Amino acid sequence: MTTTAATLPDDPARLRTTTPAVRLRQVGKRYTADGPDVLREVDLTIEPGELVCVVGASGSGKSTLLALLAGLEQPTSGSVEVACGAALMFQEPALFPWLSARGNVELAMRLSGVGRHERHERAEELLRLVHLGGWGDSAVHELSGGMRQRVALARALAQERDVLLMDEPFAALDAATRDLLHDELERVWLSTGRTVVLITHDVGEAVRLGRRVLLMAGRPGRVVGEWRIEGPRSEAAAVGLTAVITDRLREEHHRAV
Repeated sequence: MTTTAATLPDDPARLRTTTPAVRLRQVGKRYTADGPDVLREVDLTIEPGELVCVVGASGSGKSTLLALLAGLEQPTSGSVEVACGAALMFQEPALFPWLSARGNVELAMRLSGVGRHERHERAEELLRLVHLGGWGDSAVHELSGGMRQRVALARALAQERDVLLMDEPFAALDAATRDLLHDELERVWLSTGRTVVLITHDVGEAVRLGRRVLLMAGRPGRVVGEWRIEGPRSEAAAVGLTAVITDRLREEHHRAV
């Protein structure tokens, strides 16, 4: 496995604890007793406060890995540990159209038994955090695609989980909106110190956001490459690393077909 080590000075993960946020030990997954291994012998440790991006071609096991971290699936072998649980954010914002932006954010807190006044104040705080202050009363249909994803991010943060899992959260957005939300995610991550695991097909996005980039290859799914981003990253360095990871991705894809 390829590894390039470095640390960013503004990385929340610089405040290490002895307990990882995520730990997978020799994890294997198959969906039927006699079916193929979707994942095999995956070992992975993610420290609190890291922002880790996982890239790989379709069929490399990225979505299965995320499902295991979210507790939606159980491993066939090995163990999966996620500190204090995880909140999950999908490609589609999946907002409830009969609720306002604030109401969608409050929903997670309401289900946890948080009182009305407290959840109202917390929802407003989270909307301001994602630069949607003043939009709390807006209906979902009044919001752009990027704004809806910001509401979805605020709703995920409202769950007060230490780990935020993101499954292709920006894939359906136009390039300009995606770039804007990249900046927003980085800002929110730095201000909250949450551990973030982001799944993406876009190598450039992974290099733009990740403090660590993991490359997965399939049949069976496993981590075959790892790069720690040394920053602050220049545009030339980002382009160069994107090319390196893309070439490796192509090699693994050709090997699998």
